[in-house]
Amino acid sequence: MTAFSPQFSASDAQVLERNVKYKGFFSLVKLSLKHRLFGGGWSQPMTREIFERGDAVAVLPWDPIRDEVILVEQFRPGALRGQESPWMLELVAGMVADGETDAEVALRESAEEAGCRLDRLQPIATFYPSAGACSEQIRAFIGRVVSAGVGEVHGLAEEHEDLLVHAISRVEALRMLDANKINNGHTLIALQWLARHGEALREQWLSK
Repeated sequence: MTAFSPQFSASDAQVLERNVKYKGFFSLVKLSLKHRLFGGGWSQPMTREIFERGDAVAVLPWDPIRDEVILVEQFRPGALRGQESPWMLELVAGMVADGETDAEVALRESAEEAGCRLDRLQPIATFYPSAGACSEQIRAFIGRVVSAGVGEVHGLAEEHEDLLVHAISRVEALRMLDANKINNGHTLIALQWLARHGEALREQWLSK
């Protein structure tokens, strides 16, 4: 079986014009662009609006001894939809500032958002949540928990963060996943990774 490789590269798309239409906490950029076509030649110039918010790091803290994951519950304005609760159970996550490494972000956000101290980090996935309209890339990790602020409220007041810290057994977290009770992408991806690789990683972490 041949491994997949994209037909085209970055040089096969051209940005003809770039205009920043809004710049606040996030940015909205209007692009005029064209790209090569699978059937040959180039597309006609097109206009697309791109939501820019920078890149983020997400962490699934996991205690392999207690076999529990640490998740935070928080309000999300984008989930205000009818009668559905806009409070979500999520990974620890934060934006990458200029000059920061992913590991630095992971450790900082784990402490700030969940009172978590981690002694190991393993990268598990790099992905674009919605590349048709958003430039954000998320780099996801799993971290070995030394301690966590379970039952505490964490977050930075100046960032309007209000996060309740939960410890959930791996069995229960995966049951929630299968029951469609996890409704945000980065948490879905991390828990799916844990379902596939958790036993091997637990054996590795407990042996060291």
